[in-house]
Order: sequence, then C-alpha cells, then structure tokens
Amino acid sequence: MFATYLHDLAFAVFPYIAGTVFLIGSLLRFEKSQYTWKSNTTQLMSGGDRFRLGINLFHIGIIALFFGHLFGLLTPQAVYSAVGLTAGGKQILAIVAGTIFGLITLVGVAILLHRRLTDPRVRKTSYPMDSFILILLALQLVTGLLTVPASMGSLDGGTMLKIVAWAQGLVTFQADAAATIYDIHWIYKIHMFLGMLMFLVFPFTRLVHIWSVPYGYIWRAYQVVRARAVS
Repeated sequence: MFATYLHDLAFAVFPYIAGTVFLIGSLLRFEKSQYTWKSNTTQLMSGGDRFRLGINLFHIGIIALFFGHLFGLLTPQAVYSAVGLTAGGKQILAIVAGTIFGLITLVGVAILLHRRLTDPRVRKTSYPMDSFILILLALQLVTGLLTVPASMGSLDGGTMLKIVAWAQGLVTFQADAAATIYDIHWIYKIHMFLGMLMFLVFPFTRLVHIWSVPYGYIWRAYQVVRARAVS
C-alpha cells in the first residue's frame, strides 16, 4: 500500500509539479533576472582542445537524446506502424541510438565536470548549481545506459510501450497514467525520476539559456560585409 502511494506520488503527482516549476520558474527568472539568463561560459578562463571537445560532445549528444526521447515518447505508436516500424524495431533503435549518444554525452559531461572541479579559475567563478546540474546529468546518463541491459531482455517492446503510455497519459491528463508503469524494472523508474528532477531544477540553472537559442539565424539572410575602399 505504501509502495503504491510512493509510486503514484513520484509518477502521477511529481511530473506535474516539475512541469509547473519548469514553465513558471523559467518565465519568472526571465522577467526578474534577465542578466542571469545566459550560459555563463568559462571558455576564456580555461579553453583549449579539452574544453572544445567536452562542450561539443555534450551539445551533440544532449540534443540528440532530447529529441530522441521527445519523439520516442510522444509520437503515437500508430505513426510508427504506418511506416512499418514495429514496437520491437523501435526498441532496438532506441537501444542503439540511446547507447551511442548517451556515451557521447557522458564523455562530454565528464570532461566538463572534471574541468569545473579541478581548474582553480573555473571553480572560483562557479556557483554550486553549476556543478550540481553536471552531476545530475551524469547520474541521468548513467542510469539511462543501465537501462540497456534491462531493455535487451524485453526486445518485444513491451516495457517501452508501457513507458510511452505513461508519458502520453501525463500530457493528456489521464488519471491512471502511473498505473501503466507500476511493474517495470526499477532502473527505468530511477532514470525517469531523475529526468523529472532535471525539469524541476531547470529554471535555477544555467540550462535556461536553451530557451534563448538563436533559432532566427537559421532563416536570417546572410550579412554582407564589404572591405573599405583604400584611397
């Protein structure tokens, strides 16, 4: 009984708390503290090849993982079936892509975290939340990679379909969404909970700069620069 209560609290109530804080907290930070709405880069303090490698691996991996999870969880199974992708095929695709980009991101996070904790100049200008979010990301990635062995034992896609049903049940406000994942492996639950925790702390970290990605540059006309004529 108590276990069921904790499960419902974590996967039926907490997701909405995390989502509310994510949206309202981001808006309030933008309205009240716009000067903190940035990534606070420390590249000038300690750059070099190691930093560039870490930051590039991190961004490439995290973008791929984000959109992979977004479309994987929220796209109806009927859409995949329409293009001939079975639940088992989707499961294998998720395992392969998740492992590749999970490892890429983890290496990037490890480089950035090591630099932040060991470089005196970077550490001196860091806030506690800077290290916390990197540690949280590392834990999230490790638990995600640990779901791979469990997923290999369920290649029919059964567990994946339960998690998809949970995620889609949340966004459509179905009261029994949490019941669909009650019997899945505990490593999935830890991974999912850490993901929701990341949304909860998002407005209080440097990750808010994601909202300010300059998407307009994709469609903006090229800037023409002409050399000054020499008389």
